[in-house]
Amino acid sequence: MERLSDQALQTFIDLRRDIHRHPELAFQERRTAALVAAQLGAWGYEVTTGLGGTGVVGQLRRGTSSRSIGLRADMDALPIAEATGAAWASCEHGVMHACGHDGHTAMLLAAAHHLAQHGRFDGTLNLIFQPAEEGGGGALKMMEDGLFERFPCDAIFAMHNMPGFAQGQLLFRSGPTMASSDYATVTLHGVGGHGAMPHKATDPLVAAASLVMALQTIVSRNVDPMQPAVVTVGVLHAGEANNVIPASARLEISLRALDPQVRRDMERRIKALIELQAQSYGVRAEIQWRPGYAVLVNDAEQTAHALAVARKHFPADQIAQAPMLTGSEDFAFMLERVPGCYLFIGNGADGEPGACMVHNPAYDFNDQNIAPGAAYWIALVNELLSPPAPESTPETRTEKTTP
Repeated sequence: MERLSDQALQTFIDLRRDIHRHPELAFQERRTAALVAAQLGAWGYEVTTGLGGTGVVGQLRRGTSSRSIGLRADMDALPIAEATGAAWASCEHGVMHACGHDGHTAMLLAAAHHLAQHGRFDGTLNLIFQPAEEGGGGALKMMEDGLFERFPCDAIFAMHNMPGFAQGQLLFRSGPTMASSDYATVTLHGVGGHGAMPHKATDPLVAAASLVMALQTIVSRNVDPMQPAVVTVGVLHAGEANNVIPASARLEISLRALDPQVRRDMERRIKALIELQAQSYGVRAEIQWRPGYAVLVNDAEQTAHALAVARKHFPADQIAQAPMLTGSEDFAFMLERVPGCYLFIGNGADGEPGACMVHNPAYDFNDQNIAPGAAYWIALVNELLSPPAPESTPETRTEKTTP
């Protein structure tokens, strides 16, 4: 297996920490995108900028094959105040790389550098550096800008770090892997009044409280027990004074599913439940439904290829099956267009460096993952775009004749 030299590894650790110091929120990744574009251009890639706003694609062609693959990394940070105390902590108040996108970018750049110098592949490599994964739908924006029309891919792959698993462990799962995400804001309109005379009002707060409890039955009584699903009411806001019945109440709901049909069934059932609960309390329901990310489904064939590459180049104890996750990921939209695989790399087991969960102020990407992460990308490209075997030359046979 081809690995980064110690000097190259340190270069990309330094680069990762530089990106970490200067985090940028969704669609604001101008500094990061410029850094990525400059590096790729210096290494000989054809560079395209501005896809999806701040997205970057680097393309490298070798040989004559028409085969092509895409590797994707995300670049955006989160609106969280960092509490790591690291020397490379964020310089931007209230913004930090709390999900490891700085590390994903560094791993792919490290692989890009090595492949530009030593790549033994035959075909086209498309490196996709995506903005706005954290809720902004940057994958969709890049696709709307013609990503796959301009840079066709036979298969596409992405890698995310995973706290709670041993550093450097590679995790694969075929089929549904990460959940869809949908959001609803429900406003219940009633009639406000004096708290001492509730019979002269129509209380939306009581209706809201009942609705919160009723929504808990969606998963327990409407979804197949073998299908993971989540309904969470994260906001309930109503009223300002203890002796006033408010005129309205607002709920904000988050929904997750790992099956597209379950996702559709939940939407239908939840909307019906909200309307009927509102009617039963004499209030009116206003529903704003916001579809989020799709269910992320790894293609069986491409996941098998990706796993085979890992088994060929990494020890058996460094490879495992990934669990289903109820988090969401907009790489799901790319997988709806192009078959591929979204895999994980362990960031650190519990009690070890890198174990802190993502989206936490104390989280930091484990720099020790840059070497195995880049090595895996290098192996994947060289294997999936391997040059054709040289044609064998038939041996010349000399026939003996009898005098």
